[in-house]
Amino acid sequence: MSSRLIYEEHWARKGDVSLFVARKRLRERPAAQQKRPPVVLVHGSSTSALPTFDLTVPGHPDYSFMEWLALRGWDAWAMDHEGYGRSTITSGNSDIATGVDDLKATAALIASETGVSAFNLYGLSSGSLRVAAFAQAAPQHCARIVLDAFVWTGEGSPTLEKRKAGIAQFLASNRRAIDLDYVVGIFLRDGPGTTDPAVADACARAQLAYGDSVPTGTYLDMTTKLPLVDSNLIFAPTLIVRGEHDTIATMDDLLAFFGRLPSSDKRFAVLPHLAHVATLGKSRHLLWNMVEEFFNAE
Repeated sequence: MSSRLIYEEHWARKGDVSLFVARKRLRERPAAQQKRPPVVLVHGSSTSALPTFDLTVPGHPDYSFMEWLALRGWDAWAMDHEGYGRSTITSGNSDIATGVDDLKATAALIASETGVSAFNLYGLSSGSLRVAAFAQAAPQHCARIVLDAFVWTGEGSPTLEKRKAGIAQFLASNRRAIDLDYVVGIFLRDGPGTTDPAVADACARAQLAYGDSVPTGTYLDMTTKLPLVDSNLIFAPTLIVRGEHDTIATMDDLLAFFGRLPSSDKRFAVLPHLAHVATLGKSRHLLWNMVEEFFNAE
C-alpha cells in the first residue's frame, strides 16, 4: 500500500452481528477533497469486500479499486455483509433485505466517523441490488449511486436461467459451497480474455482464505423474487454500467429499468472488453474512470 494512504479497520454493529468495514484515504487531503462525500463499495454474492475491491496480485499492480480511489482523494469504504469475510456468520442467508440493513448499520458508522450522512455508493452484481434497495429504503444516505452488473426483472438472463437449477439447494441451506474453480469461473465464463487468469486466481484464493462457503440469500432472491426494487422510488442520481460481455442481465432489462428512473441525472454505459467482475478486468480503468467522473459530477 502507498505510504500516502491510511488504512483502517472498523466494525459496524447490527444487533448481535458485527460487520467488518475497511477504510482507505489519503493522510493529507486538500480542503476541496475533504468536502467530497465518502464512497462505499458494495460487494456481490460470491466474493467479499477486500478480495473484490482491495486485491493485491503479485506481479500485477493496480488492482485495488479502494486504493485507486483513495489516491485520488476519495474516502473509500468497503464492508463485508453478514455471513461474508470477517463479518459474523449467522444462521441467516444474507439476502438483499439483510444487505440493506447492513448498509444502514455501516451508514451509521461512517456518519459517526466522518460527520457526513450522505454517500456515493458503487455496487457490483448483487451488490448493485443491495445499493438500489438501500437507495429506495434510505434515500437520505445516497448522494450518487452506481449499479454495475445490475439485474432488474431477470428476464432473458442466461446466467440466472442456469442458476435456477440450484433453487432447491438454495432453499435447503443458507450457505453454498465455493472452491477455486468456481470463483475463477465467475471471471472467465463470459468474455474470454477480459480478465487476467492470475488475477482471477488471486481473487479466488483471497476469498477462500475466509472459508469454503458463502450465503445463499442473494442467489435465491435473484432466481425467485425479482424484481426486488421499484425504479420509480429511486431518486438518487444513478449510473448504470454493463460490461460488454456480462450475461447477468440483458440490455432490454436494464434499459427498461433506466427509462423508469425519475431522476433527470442518470447515465447508462456499456463498457467494451469487460465482463461480469469489471472492477478486476484488464480494462478496469474504463470503469474506474467512469465511476469517478460520475461521482465528481455536479
